[in-house]
Amino acid sequence: MSFLQSIFHQSPEIALFLSLAGGYWIGKFQFGKFQLGGVAGSLLVAVVLSQIGITIDNGIKAVLFALFIYAVGFESGPQFFRSLGRKSIREIVMAAVLAISGLVTVVVLAKMFGLDKGLAAGIAAGGLTQSAIIGTASSAIGKLGLAADEVQRLQANVAIGYAVTYIFGSFGAIIVCVNILPWFMGRSIRDDAVKAEAEMLAGAKVYGPGETPALPDLVGRLFQVGQAAGRTVREIEAGVTNATIAIERVKRAGEIIGVEPDLKLQQDDIVLIVGRRASVVGMANTIGPETQSSDGMDMVVATRDVVIGNKEFAGKTVAEIIEATKELRHGVFVLQVKRGGNPLTLVADTRIEAGDVVTAYGLQEDLQRIAKRVGAVIMPSDKTDFVFHGLGIVVGLLVGLAVIRIGSIPLTLGSGGGALLAGLAFGWYRSRNMTLGNMPTAASTLLRDLGLAGFVAVVGLQSGQQAVQTVAENGISIFLIGVVVTILPLLITMLVGRYILRYDNTAIFAGALSGSRSANPAFGEILDKAGNTVPTTPFAITYALANVFLTLLGPLVVAFV
Repeated sequence: MSFLQSIFHQSPEIALFLSLAGGYWIGKFQFGKFQLGGVAGSLLVAVVLSQIGITIDNGIKAVLFALFIYAVGFESGPQFFRSLGRKSIREIVMAAVLAISGLVTVVVLAKMFGLDKGLAAGIAAGGLTQSAIIGTASSAIGKLGLAADEVQRLQANVAIGYAVTYIFGSFGAIIVCVNILPWFMGRSIRDDAVKAEAEMLAGAKVYGPGETPALPDLVGRLFQVGQAAGRTVREIEAGVTNATIAIERVKRAGEIIGVEPDLKLQQDDIVLIVGRRASVVGMANTIGPETQSSDGMDMVVATRDVVIGNKEFAGKTVAEIIEATKELRHGVFVLQVKRGGNPLTLVADTRIEAGDVVTAYGLQEDLQRIAKRVGAVIMPSDKTDFVFHGLGIVVGLLVGLAVIRIGSIPLTLGSGGGALLAGLAFGWYRSRNMTLGNMPTAASTLLRDLGLAGFVAVVGLQSGQQAVQTVAENGISIFLIGVVVTILPLLITMLVGRYILRYDNTAIFAGALSGSRSANPAFGEILDKAGNTVPTTPFAITYALANVFLTLLGPLVVAFV
């Protein structure tokens, strides 16, 4: 034991990464339909390791959580701002219901078990995992006009109640949001997250890494000219509805020749046609028999995202743009158009706006030609724009330092709330200026996973030993009261959300429920189960409100107990 203490004293980060490794290993085991998950597993292992006695700097916890919550906000910024308005009423009610039910639960249990104001406030802070309650409750106790030693005793009890109940406060929220809620709804988080994503994508198919359609929409085929001899390239292309094909290369007598609109095809020429599969596969009836291969006829095509920046196209309908760009579009095929990360349904009267992103397919030279007139090309990159994101996190942390006072009650977003707000804002700005702020999906995923699991592990390493000691000294009653404070408000809010607010999507419901408790570890597990960012928007709204509502519980508990 002394050897381990020496190791962890010299390098406490070993304990942190050991908690992550052990926690994710334990989190893989499944017991029926219950699975602990990596985040909860890391917390459990950290509490066990904390009994050895580990001192780890508080700044590490702050940095890890800022990285996690900023990445979450950045990914969901565009969707979050589109969701504000009347659609957010359910999330507002959710956050209010949890805060009120949490307050009532704490007050009733305090009176039933004869708890003093300090212990009651500490249990509220730990059971609801809202550390700010410690500050607001301690401040309120200091203004009661009590003797100095009594004030000190009650304020110490706040810390004791918090230390005993905080660990299960985090763990219990994971159990309710990740395990009980899907059982209650009868559907998994993953299934409903996929369903919600499909609805947001307007039916567009999203392929995962390494996946491609067996029947691609755009294809290239070789044909040997027969019945099309004597016709020009322009005539053949114009004969296909909506310009869905392009003759890209012609081979005559074994030599590649330049392709011009007025070039007349000759018998036995080999032509490469690129276009929509439905149109290309029928070209044998127009041109001549299809051939499998011909030396020198292969060409490299690319898919590029182009941001609409030219005022010539912004504000115009799809029909107007098609009419004005017949020559410009030769050899370029539009796969989709996205606005704020979501695909648009492309019909004749769909209006294109500045900042929309067009995914185009074609030869490099054709794509470069259209990009010069339409807007900037977003080149795929595995580099992260640390200038943009470093500034984003700085802005968020500065916002988190701001304190607004309502009477004697200080309200603040804190570093977490500030980083979330900055992530949302910078993510939205990135969606409007796609040439800035690149962050590959893999980088964002690493920030989320390492940030959250590391944050939770540090919490376990810091407070696990004190929590276990306090339970041993003061009995298990405080811990059990904390269990009720953690579980009951979540269950009440879950019932209200299902039967009154009519949540019917498990992934969205889980995001809103975890946010209304500001339950970051639970939210991390929800994201992992969902496999996409669908739960993030409801979480972001309820999380911001919960930081205010739950912080106010400190002086309210002191007043009513």
